[in-house]
Amino acid sequence: MRVYAIPMRNRFRGITVREGVLLEGPAGWGEFCPFLDYSDAECVPWLECAEESAGLHWPAPLRTSIPVNCTVPVVSPERAHEIVAASGCATAKVKVADPGTPLSSDLERVAAVRDALGPGGKIRVDANAAWDVDVAVAAISALERAAGGLEYVEQPCRTIEELALVRRRVAVPVAADESIRRAEDPLKVAVAGAADIAVIKVAPLGGVRRALKVAEASGLPCVISSAVETSVGLAAGLALAAALPSLDHACGLATLSLLTGDVATDSLRPMNGHLPVPTTAPLPDLADRYAADAPTTARWLDRLARVTALR
Repeated sequence: MRVYAIPMRNRFRGITVREGVLLEGPAGWGEFCPFLDYSDAECVPWLECAEESAGLHWPAPLRTSIPVNCTVPVVSPERAHEIVAASGCATAKVKVADPGTPLSSDLERVAAVRDALGPGGKIRVDANAAWDVDVAVAAISALERAAGGLEYVEQPCRTIEELALVRRRVAVPVAADESIRRAEDPLKVAVAGAADIAVIKVAPLGGVRRALKVAEASGLPCVISSAVETSVGLAAGLALAAALPSLDHACGLATLSLLTGDVATDSLRPMNGHLPVPTTAPLPDLADRYAADAPTTARWLDRLARVTALR
């Protein structure tokens, strides 16, 4: 067991350091790293995902590499251009609607991403459920113009009902993320009338096998995305993407660029816009380099104990 703490290149989801626990089992390593705003009950699937990765072999892959998008956090237009140009990816996911950031800044960032990608690249934006329906409709229209076309907008509003209302009023496809992974029962979330695409994250859904069932139940094309894990956790996301019967969109799994380091020498970083599919999680041979301090370690071990007790 290892507790890690890796600084982030930019503030993301309100945090500047990514923390979590690496667990070793008979099949290798798994990663337990729920964000701090998750309750203990919501953390149970994250633990189940880590235990699956450490204890079981993943389903047989149907593909050997996964197309991925680069991720652009809330940064200046100049920095956004640099991130996309250096990524080698043909698709970019741009974070928008950050608290305190005006829409005008989002429009400038998206326009810079379009310039970096060129006319053939794809841009998707993620609002993390920040808007109400009317604000979403206006913002999506403006962002689409700034981008010269959007592949989709991810979770513009909080609820399924709001997503459905937005979907009826905009031409841009709508993707559901939080509405699926934070649902009481993701297998029973009826997103087909509210979204065009399902964003599936393996850790909050309890592992590769359960996430496959959620993807099937959604009835929608799926994009597999990360929860900003190290290479240990990203390997499970790649295993899920590799096991999907069909994969029509680039996946949001090239997120190591958001961190200043990684726990593995065999780091899962994209080449030419693709990531290879590993058979097991990489060995976290650099975990000692990013070992958390004593108070952080104690806090995570206490959290792990509380979550384990809920199972």
